[in-house]
Amino acid sequence: MTSRVRGLLVLALPLLLSGCSSAGYYSQLVTGQWNLLQAREPVSKVIVDPRRPTVLREQLAKAQAARSFASEHLHLPDNQSYRLYADLKRQYVVWNVFATPAYSLDPVTHCFPIAGCVAYRGYYSQGAARGEAALQHQQGMDVFVSGVEAYSTLGWFDDPILNGMLNWGDERLATLIFHELAHQQFYVKDDTEFNESFASFVEQEGTRQWRVEQGLPPSDGSHVQQREQFITLVLDTRQRLKTLYAQPLPAAEMQQRKTAAFERMRRDYRQLRDEQWAGNPRYDAWVNGPLNNAKLLPFGLYDQWVPAFSALFKHVGGDWPSFYAEVEQLGKLPPEQRKAALYKWAER
Repeated sequence: MTSRVRGLLVLALPLLLSGCSSAGYYSQLVTGQWNLLQAREPVSKVIVDPRRPTVLREQLAKAQAARSFASEHLHLPDNQSYRLYADLKRQYVVWNVFATPAYSLDPVTHCFPIAGCVAYRGYYSQGAARGEAALQHQQGMDVFVSGVEAYSTLGWFDDPILNGMLNWGDERLATLIFHELAHQQFYVKDDTEFNESFASFVEQEGTRQWRVEQGLPPSDGSHVQQREQFITLVLDTRQRLKTLYAQPLPAAEMQQRKTAAFERMRRDYRQLRDEQWAGNPRYDAWVNGPLNNAKLLPFGLYDQWVPAFSALFKHVGGDWPSFYAEVEQLGKLPPEQRKAALYKWAER
């Protein structure tokens, strides 16, 4: 047993002893991470193995070029992460369960020894995630279950390329590597918005530079523009709901107005899609599915401070080491001062 695995078990032990429900949850975390570690194998061996599918070998070869680019050009950690491969025989590695009260956008948070407090709970089994979601729903919560293709262990383990990461194409795989390595580069405990926005910026700027390195033409911007417009649509809905929930209304009227707010979002989306996106249905499945507070949570978590990090990157002349040094200084600030500083950078 490696020292890192022993460390995982030592960290989990007090939690496993803290109660039956906690024991069951943390036990599946330990087992899930252990199974993932056991499934790893060096990418270099897979690439030269003629018994492995040709498509897999080609995808992994391209992924290794992106992995080298991440350390050599983006100055992200140079370790064995994403130089290993693991086939978990399923699309997602974990399923995150988000929950909010019925008339609030404040997430139910969960705290962990290493990662700190986050706005979701992860499960290595889809069935277990759905079971947790059902329990939360019975308690009157809005819930949303989201599959995750990859996550970072923040450098505690050598994170592998997972089979589910290969379904998105070569460029998307590169962006996932950039994003997850960014979490290893810097992470602030108990500040999901900061961490995810930072990693999202590194992903976006890293992908732009990666395309230049590969001699690919600049993206026409339509994909990014549509994504930004959709995020704006969701965040506008969040703001309307936040204003609604602050009002002292009877429960029946509150529910009626909440339903109307989501129907408005659907109408606005269809108008945006048909009039500006030439009918591109990329978000149809998400919008047409059940909508609630919890389903809106990831948008505010992953994108809020991207403009601030973009302004900071420009301020240091696009120099990655200087950028990371500035990010580290921001991370050392008390939460309220950090948020105020990010607001100032975003305004630039």
